Amino acid sequence: MSAASCMLSEEQFLCSICLDVFTDPVSIPCGHNFCKSCITYHWDVNAPCQCPLCSKVFNRRPELHINTFISEMAAQFRQSSSRQTSGDVLQDDQRCVCQFCTESEHKQHVFVPMMEENKVKRDKLVKLDAEIQQKIQKRRLKIEKIRQSVKLSREDTDREKSDSVQVFTALIRSVEEGLAQLLNLLEEKQKTTEEKAEGFIKELEDEISELMERNTEVEQLLSTEDHLQFLQNLPSLNPDHPPTKDWTEVRKLSEEVEKQLESELMRIQQYAVDITLDPDTAHPFLILSDDGKQVYYGKRKNRPDNPERFSEASVLGKQSICAGKFYFEVEVKNKSKWDLGVARGSINRKETISPRLKTGPWFLMLRNGGEYKAVGVLLSLKSKPQKVGVFVDYEEGVVSFYDVDAAALIYSFTGCNFTEKLFPIFSPCLDDRAPLIITPVSK
Repeated sequence: MSAASCMLSEEQFLCSICLDVFTDPVSIPCGHNFCKSCITYHWDVNAPCQCPLCSKVFNRRPELHINTFISEMAAQFRQSSSRQTSGDVLQDDQRCVCQFCTESEHKQHVFVPMMEENKVKRDKLVKLDAEIQQKIQKRRLKIEKIRQSVKLSREDTDREKSDSVQVFTALIRSVEEGLAQLLNLLEEKQKTTEEKAEGFIKELEDEISELMERNTEVEQLLSTEDHLQFLQNLPSLNPDHPPTKDWTEVRKLSEEVEKQLESELMRIQQYAVDITLDPDTAHPFLILSDDGKQVYYGKRKNRPDNPERFSEASVLGKQSICAGKFYFEVEVKNKSKWDLGVARGSINRKETISPRLKTGPWFLMLRNGGEYKAVGVLLSLKSKPQKVGVFVDYEEGVVSFYDVDAAALIYSFTGCNFTEKLFPIFSPCLDDRAPLIITPVSK
């Protein structure tokens, strides 16, 4: 009975890891007990943290506390076992050894028969070997899974690369086809434009030829010896004598030309644009009216020196043209000098303005009260214009100036190559305080 009771007590106080009586016993959340050092080492070399007996897994490593009750009971059990062992005489084949030391005195250690000790050690080694083999197998399985994952990733990458190449190849092919179609459309549009232009040019050349023929007839009539007699026979000069046949023809030709010019001016006036002056571009000495319709030279204004502002006495209109046609009229009477026309938006506004046929600005200029110039060409006008009309045909590359009151063409720039926005430009010139006035167009 005593042996059975002792064996039962021994099983209750043995750690299932070291198979020895508990040392600093601790309890884990599943209720099982182990030596503190045993369970700590077990969790250090094994992952995840789980109970060696019931295999319960803990997501977080439990905090260990000494179970004082089991610790006291284990201490008492050691003392009892020590006394019993010291009173027994063992046979040679039942020699006992201490599991913890080789000293002669073992105050609190339990003596175990040597055979049993060897069996315990062998069982531990077998168990440890099994655990090691299991860990090796797990790691091999992980290696295989990683290799398989890498292989699948490589296959996915190769497949995506192949798909991407196909997509971009198709996209490039589509872009090339679209570009070819666009170029064909642009070429067809250009051909259509050229054909229309050739038609317009042919019509204008025919009109010029007809006008030149009539001009020749007029010059022949005026060069005859009796052209004074024709003048005297005008009804307005001598109502007693009816006009001769030749002079009647001259008057008809002159009236027809005037009607054509008036008709042409009325046609282009249909493209009138309401122009206002841009104060951000005005030279500091230029005064602008509140409605943005008048500009003249005056006292310097405190204006910021922004990049858009001219360093010469000029100002741009706010409105621009980059396609089609536009027209505006400016009153220039009472002025002895002025510049008027259109300029590119990129004109250098900090340097001296130099009109050029190719790059502009395309100016009509008045100097000394009666000298009219266009890009250095001195013009001969029958009368001094009081109101000047400015017409731009962007596609045709034409800038024309008209004497509005006389319905007469003053000058035209042709063959201009416009590649950007054009703006009206006004220069009332320094020391001339009469204003340039943008007037409404009577259509």
